[in-house]
Amino acid sequence: MNDRENGWPCYGGDMKDLIYFDNASTTFPKPEPVYRAMEEAGRHFAVNVGRGAYRLAREAFRLTEDTREEILHLVQGNYGAETVFTPSATIACNQVLGGLEWKRADVVYVTPFEHNAVIRVLHHLQKQYGFEVEELAVHQESLEMDREKIRYQFLRKPPAALIMNHVSNVTGAILPWQDIAKLAEEYKAAVIVDGSQALGLVPVCLKHTNVDFYIFAGHKALCGPLGIGGYVNNSGRKLKQILFGGTGSDSLNPEVSPEDVRGYEPGSMNITAIAGLEAAIKESVRSAAEERLREEQRLREGLLEKLNRIPEIQLYPPLHSAAAGIVSLNVEGYQAEEVGILLDEKYGIAVRTGYHCAPLIHKYLKDKEYGGTVRVSLGPFTTEAELDVLAEALEEIAAG
Repeated sequence: MNDRENGWPCYGGDMKDLIYFDNASTTFPKPEPVYRAMEEAGRHFAVNVGRGAYRLAREAFRLTEDTREEILHLVQGNYGAETVFTPSATIACNQVLGGLEWKRADVVYVTPFEHNAVIRVLHHLQKQYGFEVEELAVHQESLEMDREKIRYQFLRKPPAALIMNHVSNVTGAILPWQDIAKLAEEYKAAVIVDGSQALGLVPVCLKHTNVDFYIFAGHKALCGPLGIGGYVNNSGRKLKQILFGGTGSDSLNPEVSPEDVRGYEPGSMNITAIAGLEAAIKESVRSAAEERLREEQRLREGLLEKLNRIPEIQLYPPLHSAAAGIVSLNVEGYQAEEVGILLDEKYGIAVRTGYHCAPLIHKYLKDKEYGGTVRVSLGPFTTEAELDVLAEALEEIAAG
């Protein structure tokens, strides 16, 4: 692989020849400013946020607050919206869903695209509270959301909560979350959007929407490091606290006040990860997100065109509707895992195989005979030359 330009690092050591297509899991590598910012923080002000009045603590606090504002700028939240940091999007899902008030009579709607970060949390809460979980209707062939049937679903069983993936980590589908959220507005449902795959790549505007919480992951499309995620409270809807501990304030009081976002952030903040996230947003995401999406879509279309010429390859929707840079496929005569192993060991290509922690969508894809799908997920450093290598490798595998 050639040395990266424009601040992107090249691979080193044994990874120099790796072609990486697992960006839906974690974008890799990161922009060079992210590495520099994390090293700077680690060496010079990796101290506890909000735990001291000395200069380094103030600097860490300023960085944290600036990064909160960067996230709010990206999501274009309602007036008074707040950013809450967590160690990951999964922890954010636990805090948001676990913090809502549930009743046995509640009906909770999810899309078929949801990740286990949502599904397993709901499953746990369902056992505890006894509420009902229903899937939103989709068109069987295209897997696009079926707005008319959804309207009828809400009329028949009014939603207490609506949880929607913004971008599918299996197919790349960009869901019309604003439209579906609007359908739930009259029911005063809690509306949660899982933007783990989206924020930093797909434009987001929460202003004047009825979305209560938007969840994000720092290490995916935002191009930040692992260890930082969170959610934006866009409506001021109060959550129960499910995590407790030190916050650095009011230390003699055994109760933690939820009036401030820090009441939802017990424990020491990961200041080095926050520094990396801020650098990623400032240097790479803020000015280039829409351009990146267009480029990913262009590369995706080119890859689909190449793969469509190989009869043994099964491609999964969406094929022509709005999607980010993710392609799911299978090769006739092979299990998905077998294709992944061959791509890695013979061609030096990293892809993801299996069910991708998204249990509901596979009954629509009908991919269980393959053990899930081979997922190719593009990133900001993917090149056409790499996709050519992938297409040639898959053609060779398909030919036996």
